[in-house]
Amino acid sequence: MEPRQLQDLVRRVVARALREPAAGERARAGGVHVASGASVASPRPSARAAASAPDVLTAEDLAGVADGGTLSLRPGARLTALAQDEARRRGIVLREERGGRAGLRVAIGADHGGFAIKRRVGEWLRAWGHAVDDLGTHDEAAVDYPDFAEAVARAVAEGRADLGVCVDGAGIGSAMAANKVRGARAAMCYDEATAKNAREHNFANVLSLGGPMLGEAACERILRAFVTTPEGVARHERRVEKIMDIEARGAGGRLPVKRVLPTPKPT
Repeated sequence: MEPRQLQDLVRRVVARALREPAAGERARAGGVHVASGASVASPRPSARAAASAPDVLTAEDLAGVADGGTLSLRPGARLTALAQDEARRRGIVLREERGGRAGLRVAIGADHGGFAIKRRVGEWLRAWGHAVDDLGTHDEAAVDYPDFAEAVARAVAEGRADLGVCVDGAGIGSAMAANKVRGARAAMCYDEATAKNAREHNFANVLSLGGPMLGEAACERILRAFVTTPEGVARHERRVEKIMDIEARGAGGRLPVKRVLPTPKPT
């Protein structure tokens, strides 16, 4: 038996034996999110009860899904730790159904420099089964990126969207603007690795792209990684909570813009 076949067999056997969610595992809005905390204060459900629960999926339940395929989850559905690992290993996209439809609600926005890529972002998201709320701009006339970054960030922070995507010339300004909105966690990502890290480690809910700098192909790869990567385990959530604590403490009046001039090079 090949090593991979043996590994798959072990996974199926263990999943069948357990058929229950790991301690601390949970599902949250905007996809499947795992928090594997160490606390086990409440007793684990019996194997019989877990097996009868329609919202608990194990690695065995993924057997009929092709590698790179899509699995729609009912609201509140949970995956065991083994199932989550299996989905990641096989590149299976997990989508939570919402009101009879699958996919996420994604708010998108861009300035004139990011307009062309934003239009493609909307096309990609719809093709992947997500609902898109295009907040502008709607042509290449010159506009100010903070206006559209704020609109996207507010849609996410107020619960009108699960995730947000901002596009401008470099991605930096939109990330800065979006992060001024309470509840938004915007990340400027420049490759698939940073997109996955932003979601898994930092629980980013807004993606900022420098469309013209990155190019269409790179933007598609980054976007796909961002919307298919769930938030990570409890240790990451604890650190994100600290970020949100800083935000809460810093809610005060507006500070003036201060310019920092570069120091001259020594002669």
